[in-house]
Amino acid sequence: MIQKEFAIQATHILEKEPEVIGFAVGGSWLTNELDEFSDLDLILVTSERISGNKDKMLTYAQKLGTLLNGFTGEHVGEPRVLICLYDKPLLHVDIKFLTLDELTGRVETPHILLDKNDQLKQAFENSKAHFPYPDYQWIEDRFWIWVHYVLLKIGRGEYMEAVDFFGFMRMTVFGPLLHIKNGNQPRGVRKVETELTTVDFEGLKSTIPEYSRESTLEALENAIRLYKNLRSALFTEEVTLRSSTEQRVMDYFTEIAG
Repeated sequence: MIQKEFAIQATHILEKEPEVIGFAVGGSWLTNELDEFSDLDLILVTSERISGNKDKMLTYAQKLGTLLNGFTGEHVGEPRVLICLYDKPLLHVDIKFLTLDELTGRVETPHILLDKNDQLKQAFENSKAHFPYPDYQWIEDRFWIWVHYVLLKIGRGEYMEAVDFFGFMRMTVFGPLLHIKNGNQPRGVRKVETELTTVDFEGLKSTIPEYSRESTLEALENAIRLYKNLRSALFTEEVTLRSSTEQRVMDYFTEIAG
């Protein structure tokens, strides 16, 4: 497996670096789901902070293999990650640059590849991983306004923007809630093809419209139905439903669809 070969080679290189405290790997490695299409999620722990200095991040990345290109992950809210593409073999590798103190705030406990003086082990033993789950109230507060927004775009004939917004809702609302319903971690739409029931996956697929007025309206109707079903299945009585907003937006849906 090229990912494991790369990680082992990188470990041998990094153990000679004096500023490196430890090196670890997460993601698909932890669940034994690595395949030929997997990327590699690496965590590099140094004595001094490297993140924030792209040149230093790239210098470390270049030591690990034939680096084609790399950029920092601000677009996914994680500037401490350097997203890399290596050659020989062609491999996508994400390298997160952390200090020892930053290991405590994590979504998973990675597998340790290198641990000078057992400092990573101690940090993991003294803290817990916490995967973030969606706030149901946050979603309910926004959902019907998002529906109204899509209706505005459909009404104006801006179907491309409407189609794009469905993708946002799948990633932000439907994917996570369907994963929770199926007993999975709410990782957007990751592996929905294999980790959802057939019925739930078909429900998610029904929110993918074609580029037309009829199709976007139908997908929006399906999206609303899916959300209300998920809301009934997952939300507790502590979540305040925005019923007045829902009713007024649904009236507008009837107006636009009519």
